[in-house]
Amino acid sequence: MHFLFKKLRAIIRWILVAFFGSTILAVVALRFFPVYFTPLMFIRCYEQVKEGRELKLSHHWVSIDKISPNLPKAVMGSEDAKFLAHHGFDYEAIEHAAKRNRQHPEKRKLGASTISQQTAKNVFLWPGRSWVRKGFEVYFTTLIEFMWPKQRIMEVYLNSIEMGDGIYGADAVAEEHFDTDALHLTKAQCALIAATLPNPRKFSSKRPSPYILKRQARILREMRFVPDFPK
Repeated sequence: MHFLFKKLRAIIRWILVAFFGSTILAVVALRFFPVYFTPLMFIRCYEQVKEGRELKLSHHWVSIDKISPNLPKAVMGSEDAKFLAHHGFDYEAIEHAAKRNRQHPEKRKLGASTISQQTAKNVFLWPGRSWVRKGFEVYFTTLIEFMWPKQRIMEVYLNSIEMGDGIYGADAVAEEHFDTDALHLTKAQCALIAATLPNPRKFSSKRPSPYILKRQARILREMRFVPDFPK
């Protein structure tokens, strides 16, 4: 029994070493290399095949200097106003969301994920709301905040986030929805893209509903108070 316990402990130790070693190496590597594919892209492709739909994956990696400076401002105004100030987590927003969800359980749950958390989820994890996935999200968010500058987090976020059915990243949505590239997106187009991000497969920046146009107007107002994103 003692031998089995020692063997089990050794196996667990090596599993932990392998996990932490591989994840840290992955985060270090992706600070410098483009993120061409994410788990979500593969999951969506599988869903398309399973449902008998045409396979679509539109994604072009571009550096942040080839993305309109209005887009970081728009997503900060929409998703994470404190992005440049926090270290991965907006505790005030988390507390507000928890309080609101507790007081109004009948309403759609309010989230408080920062751009850093969404980047960690998009690049390293799978969609879902389980506590296990949330725990991994906290871990990877902490790693990228420690190892990546804010410019890199924003660059990866804007290149990897789902922006439509089979559309990922700023350059792909610029081409698919506005017949341009990411650098030449207008301020209004950037606000429209940001307005759809809570659910980009339900809401479209190409054919915006009155609700999305209302969100766009609010984001355009918010952008006046968002600082320019550092280059």
